[in-house]
Amino acid sequence: MPGLNSELFRGDDRLEKCLVSDPHHVVLGDRGPFVGKIQYAVLVLEGGRIPGGEVQDRRYGPGTAKLVLQYKTRRKIINQSYQKTADNIVGKMTMRRLDDEMVAFETRERLSQSLQPRS
Repeated sequence: MPGLNSELFRGDDRLEKCLVSDPHHVVLGDRGPFVGKIQYAVLVLEGGRIPGGEVQDRRYGPGTAKLVLQYKTRRKIINQSYQKTADNIVGKMTMRRLDDEMVAFETRERLSQSLQPRS
């Protein structure tokens, strides 16, 4: 399944590159709309808030890095060819998992909305 499939991530050139290119991994200090999308996704999927009082500000700061690490640790997203524990980088494996989980979330949301009574 090439490319990103969720409504949130699909068509975002920077995140599409992150999915296939190591130099495009998302790391501490990165800024932009693509970071805001990652922040939104991990907030939704982890059901929480960004630690340290950070907000969804499109800046990959320490709080966002901590939330990404939590996300990856809970899901055991580890490249076992060179890692023993999760890190806070959004790379290929993390981007794929975020996208897959967002597709499932978006599908549940659409189903839930379609089941709402109409007035």
